[in-house]
Amino acid sequence: MSKSGLGTALALLTAAALSITGATAAAAKAPAKTGPTTVAYIEVNNNSMVNVGKYALAKGGNVFDIGVIFAANINYNTSTRSAYLYFNPQVQSVLDNVATQVRPLQAKGIKVMLSILGNHQGAGFANFPSQAAAAAFAKQLSDAVAKYGLDGIDFDDEYAEYGNNGTGQPNASSFVYLVSALRANMPNKLISLYNIGPAAGSLSYGGVDITSKFNYAWNPYYGTWGVPAIKLPKADLSPAAVEIGGTSTSTAASLAKQTVSQGYGVYLTYNLDGSDRHTYISSFTQQLYGSAAVYTG
Repeated sequence: MSKSGLGTALALLTAAALSITGATAAAAKAPAKTGPTTVAYIEVNNNSMVNVGKYALAKGGNVFDIGVIFAANINYNTSTRSAYLYFNPQVQSVLDNVATQVRPLQAKGIKVMLSILGNHQGAGFANFPSQAAAAAFAKQLSDAVAKYGLDGIDFDDEYAEYGNNGTGQPNASSFVYLVSALRANMPNKLISLYNIGPAAGSLSYGGVDITSKFNYAWNPYYGTWGVPAIKLPKADLSPAAVEIGGTSTSTAASLAKQTVSQGYGVYLTYNLDGSDRHTYISSFTQQLYGSAAVYTG
């Protein structure tokens, strides 16, 4: 190549590099999405976590800020008479494949949490027989978050069927011990409360109130408005809850409008599947963010 040709090539490469740098800088300076945090629970028995990352706002930004793996379980070992963390095959598959199921979401800035649910065996968040037992289960939870690189834990106190297998009935201390230990184990991770069950009504014991240890709490009844009975700031509460495809678009839009008008900071959705739901999702994103949703596949 001649000197003039080499110079031209270098000039073109330099211009291209400057263009890329400029585009990167422009992207970095692009305004972040403003408005409520939108949460998506994914029934991983039937649907993929990657669906959470398939929706963007037409004016820029992710539709969903948090994806929740629904759900791992609190099970009961009748031999050791203790609770333990259980992953069904579908949940285990998500965790074994975090490189394709979770990391792409996190790369987009979406947090991924693991929901913990009762499993009809008598073990629940509200009936640990001792503080040590609650702390042991908290350690299992924080170890799972660390092992799989997740962003936090969601508590859903349903289907425990307290009393089964000779387990105790709910007590006032268990959930306080559990959440206190979990927060100590993972001070910088998320902890959320699906506001249902005996645990949700036992947030204070022995002079310890665990309200401030939660990042979020939400209404568990889809298609309704109900402010969670926990004294978190409005920015951390979702009184609105919708089932995608199950709650009407008019209700989804109305609940989103109410979220904004009353100054709440979270909007909860459930059962996002693999279909193109951008029309439905736009019904609430227009109210939350002033933008339609786009399905990116």
